[in-house]
Amino acid sequence: MSNDLLKELRELTGAGMLEIKQALTETGNDKEKTIDLLRKKGALKVGKTADRVANEALIDTYIHPGNRVGVLIEVNCETDFVARTDDFKNLAKDLALHIAAANPLYVTSAEIPAEVVEKEKEIYKEQVKGKPAEVVEKILEGKIAKYYEETCLMDQPYAKNPDLKIREVLAEAVAKMGEKIEVKRFARFVLGN
Repeated sequence: MSNDLLKELRELTGAGMLEIKQALTETGNDKEKTIDLLRKKGALKVGKTADRVANEALIDTYIHPGNRVGVLIEVNCETDFVARTDDFKNLAKDLALHIAAANPLYVTSAEIPAEVVEKEKEIYKEQVKGKPAEVVEKILEGKIAKYYEETCLMDQPYAKNPDLKIREVLAEAVAKMGEKIEVKRFARFVLGN
């Protein structure tokens, strides 16, 4: 167990040194398995913070070069101490940049009006007419999931690392900072629209 590996895993996962050493022992010093194990444990931390209240906030902006696209975002956490940290500020800035690039319409799928979802389902049903009923249901589920991925911030692949969804990026931040973190709202502005 080298100090370089410990340092690298700390930077990658945000986990404590003791947690990293234990995970390395459990995985036989396998770096990738250790990262997976730490992420799984981080998800447990996320579950513990889910019921807590995030009353402190940071409002941040991102203006794309050329000043044609801008984003205003509110990211909440539990304490003003965390809201003032560079990690939290960088998270807010990265999320604003992602919103400028990916153009989500909602934070979560729960915000989508029911009539919008129904309209999408009707369009998809027309596209799959004539297929067997059991196949139609699976296709509709897949198309709705894809719609959520395109329009809901939490379901989108992260612009800086498409292997992660935004909800996973937030989960990693929660594991690292130890507080509930949530995107409350955002506004994306495009010049001329």
